[in-house]
Amino acid sequence: MSEFPVSYRNRARRLPDRAAYDHEAVFAVLDAALVAHIGYVVDGQPFVTPTAFWRHGTRLYWHGSAVSRMHKAQAAELAVCVTVSHLDGLVLARSAFNHSLNYRSAMVFGTARPVPEADKAAALDAFMERICPGRSAQARPGSAAELRQTAVFYLDMEEAVVKTRAGGPHDDPEDLGQAVWAGVVPLAPRVGALEPDGPQTMPAPGHWAQAEGSAFDQVFRALQPSPGP
Repeated sequence: MSEFPVSYRNRARRLPDRAAYDHEAVFAVLDAALVAHIGYVVDGQPFVTPTAFWRHGTRLYWHGSAVSRMHKAQAAELAVCVTVSHLDGLVLARSAFNHSLNYRSAMVFGTARPVPEADKAAALDAFMERICPGRSAQARPGSAAELRQTAVFYLDMEEAVVKTRAGGPHDDPEDLGQAVWAGVVPLAPRVGALEPDGPQTMPAPGHWAQAEGSAFDQVFRALQPSPGP
């Protein structure tokens, strides 16, 4: 099983039994998400920017405005920390201290680098395919002006860690007799009914039309292409 190296950056110190460093566990959390938060420091000031992202093998990509602070800073090859999280439930315990959350989270470290101009269109096509298979062949491709306005960056995953919690409350034995409800409130975003924009001459994207009512993270993870090199 392939694992990411462990260092002071990604070693889990609190509740290390909830942590994993293998590729499979990290990819499972990343591939079930569309939005990541990218942390970086510019002139001593920390910033955290939410953005859509996609993965190819051990490489992450994201895009945004070419004139944004984040992309101007990362054009100089900037150390970044990328985080993704899923909230799966509220854990209601018998004592206030033992209340918790069920979650899956990933933290990835690497250096942000710009995608070369010659490869930018292909990278953005891969993003289109990630969110809706077959879309890049249907939608109008980006114009030269639109591509100039768009920055695309990537990082090779140098180190990563996943932490998860599942199950019910961990109450202290002396609290088990408390007259209070204890258990889990499950939380899961669902795919809603598609909302057409005006009259349509083409059928709705089959994958999403068929996914109505399903848990988003499971449906979205299934859209992840086979791992690349």
